[in-house]
Amino acid sequence: MVVPVLEEMRIKDLGVIDDAVVELSSGFTAVTGETGAGKTMVVTSLGLLLGGRADAGYVRAGASAAVVEGRIAVAPDSAAALRAAEAGAELDDGALLVSRTISAEGRSRAHVGGRSVPAGLLGELGDDLVAVHGQTDQQGLLRPARQRRALDRYAGDAVAGPLAAYQETYARLRAVAARLTELTTRARERAQEADLLRFGLDEIAAVEPRPGEEAELAAEAGRLGHAEALAAAAATAHGALAGDPADPEGIDAVTLVGAAHRALQGVRGHDPALADLADRLDEVGILLTDVAGDLAGYSAGLDADPLRLAAVEERRATLAHLIRKYGERYGERDDETDGSTALLAWAERGAARLAELEGDDERIGVLTEERDALRARLTELAAALGEARREAAKRFADAVTDELTQLAMPHARVQVEVRQHDAAADDEDAIDLDGRRVTCGPHGADEVELLLAPHPGAPARPIAKGASGGELSRVMLAVEVVFADAAPVPTYLFDEVDAGVGGKAAVEVGRRLAKLADSAQVVVVTHLPQVAAFADRHLVVEKTSDGSVTSSGVRSVHGEGRVRELSRMLAGQEDSDLARAHAEELLATAATLGRAARERS
Repeated sequence: MVVPVLEEMRIKDLGVIDDAVVELSSGFTAVTGETGAGKTMVVTSLGLLLGGRADAGYVRAGASAAVVEGRIAVAPDSAAALRAAEAGAELDDGALLVSRTISAEGRSRAHVGGRSVPAGLLGELGDDLVAVHGQTDQQGLLRPARQRRALDRYAGDAVAGPLAAYQETYARLRAVAARLTELTTRARERAQEADLLRFGLDEIAAVEPRPGEEAELAAEAGRLGHAEALAAAAATAHGALAGDPADPEGIDAVTLVGAAHRALQGVRGHDPALADLADRLDEVGILLTDVAGDLAGYSAGLDADPLRLAAVEERRATLAHLIRKYGERYGERDDETDGSTALLAWAERGAARLAELEGDDERIGVLTEERDALRARLTELAAALGEARREAAKRFADAVTDELTQLAMPHARVQVEVRQHDAAADDEDAIDLDGRRVTCGPHGADEVELLLAPHPGAPARPIAKGASGGELSRVMLAVEVVFADAAPVPTYLFDEVDAGVGGKAAVEVGRRLAKLADSAQVVVVTHLPQVAAFADRHLVVEKTSDGSVTSSGVRSVHGEGRVRELSRMLAGQEDSDLARAHAEELLATAATLGRAARERS
């Protein structure tokens, strides 16, 4: 026996259940009870723990919230434990404590290992831990996409390898095709953009701006426009410092400082402090002489040429026009950036963009070659993937047919059809496969469908049309039993998988569930005593009513209690001697068949 993954669930204020603890064990656990007692709430509870959709309608009338708590045993190095650890959850003695709360207003909260987590994380964990099957899951099995995934899962590495390579190639092909479409459909817009860039770059090239030129021209224009005032100011300053040759009697700063220096120089030897002051006056005199000389040179070199001023203003206007048109418009300029520098930055970017646009034709050619090569590669991978699926389909169909023989459908025959669909004329994802143009998608070019011929001479039809309710339940169980050998799941939960089944077929369903329990934990909600008799553990959901409040509890039955429950299921009379005898016979038969099956295994 394997260690059970789902060890325990506590259900509080969910549906008709007031407060119940469901203790599970390894092997086969059957859950039974009268109609309306809340058996299905066991499945609903597990669904919530696995990230199922929360619904305020689940909350028990009068309660503020419904709570489901579970204890799930996991290996520390399992994918589920590692994913939970990424979310900050901690194991409790080798188990994950999981809870889900739904308020009466419909709000939902989820916790794993003491940490609040999104409900989606519960779904991720559940994918690796539990397979849930109910009436809605049977409908899911009817969908071609679900059937394709089922076949791929059964095939294992034989399909997984080609499928991974196919999906990688398919994704790259889609990306290349999208880029090609963009380049070709936007050709006119890109040509217009290239023309605008060429015009702008030609305008800038004709002007040949220099970095920092705008600031330089502004300074030169200021000098030329105020040349007379600048010259007069410089001459006045020069006269104040060095004197006016036309006025020999005038007093100037250099003469005054020189006189002060001479006055101190004669007595400097008597006091070091005074000597220091004399030196400083000497420095002042030298500095004044230098400044006076510079002022004389400035005046002599000052240009008041009106023609030069006109040329500078014209150059400034030309640059300002281009800066407004390009440098400022495209965000190249800010408060601290010189306009001509911003203009050159735009030109650099524009030249790079133009080179990119002018290279589109070459890129289109390269991408077209890559697309054709990828499509050829995709065709090869699709063919290999289809071949692997067809090989697996035969093995899968034979295995399910053998299981149906054990489920009292000895003449039923299952086929798995792998086919492709002709592509529409405008289908861009189409590939040429075996002389046909077929459509393909992210999972290949194949569509998979399960067909059932329930008896000899009957045509094989899709299971949705070729199977009754009871037959469909057995087909689903047979599929899961086959899966258990190929890709086992630790825990299986079946909600009335035996619906529409009775008599000998019900006994066979119970026996196959017991066989499945040899390699996994199996929990079955059932109304058939023939199925419940095979269980290793029998739980009964029972309700009581005082006229206003209904509550449900879950208890484990064995020995006499189990005989009474099977008698109720058989005849509705727990104390009927005939029903009790039949129940005891069922238990004995189940024990004998179970031992025989284990010995054959």
